[in-house]
Amino acid sequence: MKPFIYTEMMVHVPMCTHKNPETALVITDDMDKFSQELASYKNCKITQVDVKDTLHTLRELEDKSFDVVLSEGSLDTAVLAHIARISKDDALSVMNHPDLDDIEANSALMRDLGRDFKIIMPYNVQDNTLLLASKEYHPTADIILQRSDLLEDTKYYNCDIHSAAFAMGNHIRKNYLGIIRN
Repeated sequence: MKPFIYTEMMVHVPMCTHKNPETALVITDDMDKFSQELASYKNCKITQVDVKDTLHTLRELEDKSFDVVLSEGSLDTAVLAHIARISKDDALSVMNHPDLDDIEANSALMRDLGRDFKIIMPYNVQDNTLLLASKEYHPTADIILQRSDLLEDTKYYNCDIHSAAFAMGNHIRKNYLGIIRN
């Protein structure tokens, strides 16, 4: 997989879905790969947390302080609780996601997220899956078309790719019926 596809999809899907992203938190051990994509959002304050310090740093952050949270870190219950706590009332979060074939583990993860986020949707990024959790905005109904169409320097992402990424086969829909919330 081309690395730019992953980063473009992880960044632009939530940033082009949120009505006005002013603050974003990125949990990663490789901020360089996100910097170029996030530079498109000049009015958004970006904060980075190193994966190794995730739980410790999340504990220190203020409640309801981020519009968008991007996470490449572990997704244990404590981390998810802190992500929900630091997320504003209309926040979106995108995180690395285990293989959708592990229905039991994914169902537990999605149920945990469902306590604080009303929309839980996996989306395809070539051979990977990312998981979007949103407190307010729906990633296909609320996409900001003008913002997504005016992005410069993307090699992969566009508004059509954005919406198409959320298409799932029936085997996924049936396995996650009542758990994926859209």
